[in-house]
Amino acid sequence: MGITSLLLGLTFILNIALAISIIFLERKDPTSSWAWVMVLLFIPILGFFLYLIFGKPISNRKIFSWDKKSRLGVKTTVQSQLRLLEENQFEFNQPDLIEHKDLVYLHLKNDEAIYTQNNGVDIFTDGQSKFDALLEDIENAKKHVHIQYYIMRSDGLGNRLADMLIKKVNEGVEVRVLYDDMGSRSLKSSYIKRLKKAGVMVEAFFPSRFIVNFKINYRNHRKLAIIDGYIGYLGGFNVGDEYLGINKKFGYWRDTHLRVIGDAVQSMQTRFILDWNQASRDNISYNESYYETLSAGNVGMQIVTSGPDSEYEQIKNGYIKMIMEANEYIYIQTPYFIPDESLRDALKIAVLSGVHVKIMIPNKPDHPFVYWATLSYCGDLIQAGAEIFIYQNGFLHAKTIIVDGRIASVGTANIDVRSFRLNFEVNAFLYDSEVVDRLLNKFDTDLEKSTQMTMKLYEQRSIGIRFKESISRLISPVL
Repeated sequence: MGITSLLLGLTFILNIALAISIIFLERKDPTSSWAWVMVLLFIPILGFFLYLIFGKPISNRKIFSWDKKSRLGVKTTVQSQLRLLEENQFEFNQPDLIEHKDLVYLHLKNDEAIYTQNNGVDIFTDGQSKFDALLEDIENAKKHVHIQYYIMRSDGLGNRLADMLIKKVNEGVEVRVLYDDMGSRSLKSSYIKRLKKAGVMVEAFFPSRFIVNFKINYRNHRKLAIIDGYIGYLGGFNVGDEYLGINKKFGYWRDTHLRVIGDAVQSMQTRFILDWNQASRDNISYNESYYETLSAGNVGMQIVTSGPDSEYEQIKNGYIKMIMEANEYIYIQTPYFIPDESLRDALKIAVLSGVHVKIMIPNKPDHPFVYWATLSYCGDLIQAGAEIFIYQNGFLHAKTIIVDGRIASVGTANIDVRSFRLNFEVNAFLYDSEVVDRLLNKFDTDLEKSTQMTMKLYEQRSIGIRFKESISRLISPVL
């Protein structure tokens, strides 16, 4: 009895100490803080371990670092562009983009996201065409191939990719593959061994080193591919058969992915190298061969990254800034819609100011609690006057925002708390009316395959759905 009392007392003290740490020391968002305090209060022992795994913030120390030569080059360019913007001397290829110079400045200041405007962009919304193009570019690689995905599977598509990478290694091409340990947890060890045996360099991001992985809640959600330093891929597709639209559960997979040629690829390359060096003991040092200069158009672009190691939520702040700059319309596609209060208020203010807001979400969940929370927040926006559309032609996984036909964002970040605060993400912010018009046409095509969720339909949902929404919304800060 004495030992039991001692253990209970110790557990109580630990929970109190942890609660004080959450509230006063870690300075979390108040909603998230209270959610974790309630978890500790109602499930004191299990809650303590759940917090260590899912709630404890990542170390404040810099987890990404590179040699001074490369960082100095980035900082010099950033400082030069900031100064030109401050002095109104920055020359935009498209003069009307001067209206969005504050967005460019925001990303330069908060994320050192260099603005480039000599890029060519191809847009893929179909997995078959995206991976056909990627595999063709890899086949034509002469120097190196860098691959990074959140999810990699050892299925048909995964093996097609492996075969191509092994072929290139045998031709003398340098090949690296980086995957997220949690996202790719179903990846077979035999698949990894096969790649390594052939000479492909393979690393996992935040791998499990003990029985419990205390970094399991922080995931590298980025999807990047860089070929020979001048071709880059970025967007929502992972590596797996379901992303080809041949999965019976989800059906057609509707996503958005970019193929980029131009100086923006250098920023994508730097991001890959930083992530690789964090995961690998075989660090990549600065080498000019990883960077090729090849102009392919006049698309303005910034590659913006964010993660739990950052002081600011760079991509979310970029979303809010885009919303604030909208005069006519805001079109959003996202598989999950769990905005925090700041983003939710920005959208409501835009609607109440006469801006047309259209948000498109999928018609089926791949994560039930997240989907029910999404429906709840969509209801809030409908009440404010936004239009919500349900995509009916399969699963919508695109992460796209379009504003006024001039600026857009495409990348890996969903509109949810996990993407903003817990995941490592990467987005391309695009400044070009022609590319944005192509994205807009694809959105309009998707509208033809969608149904609108009106206020009348939303109010007709069952008591069971309302209950699920309430519970999911309550725990949304820790989803």
